[in-house]
Amino acid sequence: MTPAAEGADGPVSGRATIEIVGTPPDPLPHGLVVPISSISRDPVSAPVAIFRAKVNEGTIRMLEKVPIFSMLTDRQLRSLAKDALERTYPDGANVVKQGEKGIGFYLLLEGGVEVRRKGRRLASLGPGQFFGEMALFDNEPRSADVIASQPTRCLVLSKWEFWGFAMGQPRMLRGMLEEMARRLGATNRALSE
Repeated sequence: MTPAAEGADGPVSGRATIEIVGTPPDPLPHGLVVPISSISRDPVSAPVAIFRAKVNEGTIRMLEKVPIFSMLTDRQLRSLAKDALERTYPDGANVVKQGEKGIGFYLLLEGGVEVRRKGRRLASLGPGQFFGEMALFDNEPRSADVIASQPTRCLVLSKWEFWGFAMGQPRMLRGMLEEMARRLGATNRALSE
């Protein structure tokens, strides 16, 4: 019998997303028992491990290649990365779902995902690529599903963490907004051709 966790609405059973606060041991031992800080009732998604991100050179180099973060100093990138979470997804797991409210930006550290809309594959993304950057700036629902196409590890920066960081960096914020405007202009020109 599978034990049920007690949630705000009563017992929780079945699949759950478990958030683990702290840095994961390396390697993660089988049967690890850790304090649970949150459980989400999501019957579709596979369990997802969530850890505070390890700030390493590889992650910083990937972040600096993201256009909206390209003007940040190394120190700013490290500060931003330490506020992010690291999430792992098994093959086939939903990373984000079309129509749901976007909560943040995802940078692929390992693995790969497929971007799909109404079951049609739009793109495949791999390490160093990203999605969800618009969720940092708006409250619109996700425009597509993103599904892990293999075991995948992502750096996830929520809009709350991002804005907590950005509000103290007005010059950086201006540069980011200029980059967003440049990208929007390029998209408009491509659509009008």
